[in-house]
Amino acid sequence: MKIAIINTTYQKYGGSIYTEMIFKALSKDFKSEFINTGVRTKSILKYLEAPLVLWRIFEFSKRKNIAIAIKNFEASIFLNQKPAKNIAVVYHIDNSSRPFFLKPFFFMLEKIVFANLKKFDKIVVISSYWEDFFRGKGFKNLTKIYCAFDVEEFDFSKEEIESFKKRHHLTGKPIIYIGNCTKGKGVVESYAALKDLDVYLVTSGKKRVNLPVTNLELDRRDYLRLLKSSSVVITMSKFKEGWNMTAHEAMLCKTPVIGSGLGGMRELLEGGGQVICENFLHLQEKVKYCLAHPEFGARGYNYAKNFIAERFKKQWMDLINSSD
Repeated sequence: MKIAIINTTYQKYGGSIYTEMIFKALSKDFKSEFINTGVRTKSILKYLEAPLVLWRIFEFSKRKNIAIAIKNFEASIFLNQKPAKNIAVVYHIDNSSRPFFLKPFFFMLEKIVFANLKKFDKIVVISSYWEDFFRGKGFKNLTKIYCAFDVEEFDFSKEEIESFKKRHHLTGKPIIYIGNCTKGKGVVESYAALKDLDVYLVTSGKKRVNLPVTNLELDRRDYLRLLKSSSVVITMSKFKEGWNMTAHEAMLCKTPVIGSGLGGMRELLEGGGQVICENFLHLQEKVKYCLAHPEFGARGYNYAKNFIAERFKKQWMDLINSSD
């Protein structure tokens, strides 16, 4: 039996990371293939390549050697023909960050995908928020499978954390990580709310917003070191998250988290006893509170550590082997 997992972007955001988790969980037991149909061009010409993404998805849907096709939301615009089993993975649905001139296209794509999802064998969601969302639209073919993490990846020595701080000139006062440097993550409003504090405000990833803060483009290990080095991690997303990988990773680092709680993030933050901030006007006072109460970190860790790879793999194996 061959399983193919299809993704539609090369960007390393939550949904892409989740599909990679699926591939890792299944590839040792099944003949598996990870396919990315996303845009490869990085310049403005990427918009001209976009139609090719649809063509690549369509070509994939015609393949006869696939027993199970696992697709993200956008890739679900086409179904693989029976006897192939179609499984959709919906991390979150949000087009707010799309360029204005592309919004009509994505509006129509969303309508087509929703119609197709009723024909899928299963829809996998990653939080109760999105499970309720689909049930409210009449969908019944749902399975909820949370994210998975290797807890051992979050072990750090004091020496490596101090070395990280020195390398990036972040010593002497608290570090507040305010998120990936994009508007959708609320970093502009977070900066405005926190700029008067005597702290280091830090963003990460490609700098898509021009803010007078330290922005670091890091590999995986250094990114986790940043979360561990931070006194507070801010996840003030302005869209409905699927879950929020950053918040979960910060909790595994035993770092307190303050987040907007939009979408599936609320379940994560409430489950881990973290702080929800629904208004940027209240963000500074909540940061001060967390700085004075670092015990929020241990509380979050005790919840976040339960989302283990073994459970994730078992749930996916059960889904693959089910007959319904």
